Amino acid sequence: MTFLVWRQYRMQWAIALAVLAAFGLVELVNGIHMASAWHSLVNACASVPVAQRGQGGEGGGCLNQNIVGLVGNDLRILSVMVPAVLGILWGAPLIAHELESGTTGFVLTQGITRNRWLAAKIGLLLLAAALWAGAISALVTWWSGPENAQRADAFQPNYFDTQGITPIGYALFAMALGIAAGAVLRRTIPAIAVTLAGFIGFRLLFNDIVRQHLMPAVTTVTSMTSTWSPGGISWVLNAGLLNASGQVPNVSGQFSSYGIDGVPASQLPAACQPLAANSNQAPALSCLSKAGYHQFVTYQPGSRYWDFQGIETGIYVLVAAALLAVAWYAIRRRDA
Repeated sequence: MTFLVWRQYRMQWAIALAVLAAFGLVELVNGIHMASAWHSLVNACASVPVAQRGQGGEGGGCLNQNIVGLVGNDLRILSVMVPAVLGILWGAPLIAHELESGTTGFVLTQGITRNRWLAAKIGLLLLAAALWAGAISALVTWWSGPENAQRADAFQPNYFDTQGITPIGYALFAMALGIAAGAVLRRTIPAIAVTLAGFIGFRLLFNDIVRQHLMPAVTTVTSMTSTWSPGGISWVLNAGLLNASGQVPNVSGQFSSYGIDGVPASQLPAACQPLAANSNQAPALSCLSKAGYHQFVTYQPGSRYWDFQGIETGIYVLVAAALLAVAWYAIRRRDA
């Protein structure tokens, strides 16, 4: 049965290997050039005072010169859709095409049990998808090394999604979604449409709402004159002002007026409002400090990066397992 699956999908696997080789070649060449540029930049900045170098995407500083190769960056962005492509091209037709063409009945008359047939087809293609997505992710993670060191963006959305182990979870989810859609709908085109819509919808929901709550965020309160920041690759979720009562000030005032940290001047204490219009905000910050105001930052520490990677990947794998159970049940019920 394994050999039969290999013969059936040998062309798709050959194309996948060719695409992976081309992707790897471009990322390798571009990555070596970017790493060289980063090391040259670090060496050139070694004699510059630390305070003038800039950190993690801040404006100015000799370390903030652009080193990112455009072609490599475009491929990194495109790699976000690799799991969806696997789900569409491999997952959705896996069962649906067999049901449409009627080959399932023929296969099951050749002395092969239903369970063995499903296990061989689904297992081998899931393994191939996981390996392919893992290889793409490994290349992107390696390529992103200098960019992560310079910008400290690895924890940010659209960077987190293309590196580490999460793309493997996405690929397994997309494959399982395609398989389940094909088993339930029994038509390839509708299964592809459901796979694409379901994958994008679930990913957007998870990225925009769920991920930031996988672990309780940390909130740090500092004085108005403090320049403290989480630093590293920490993911800042919210930041702003706290009034003397420990509440976030109302930000619904006239935004045409000057303000501090997004709070309109009209919502600041009366004594501080004229100072908010000055280009030098030190007096305004001092005034707010005397009025009992503080700054706050809510964030996910960079030390949790791999915890988030593991938790999110685990969730996608569990969802994939549930979808595969649905597909298994749909096929067994149909053929019972």
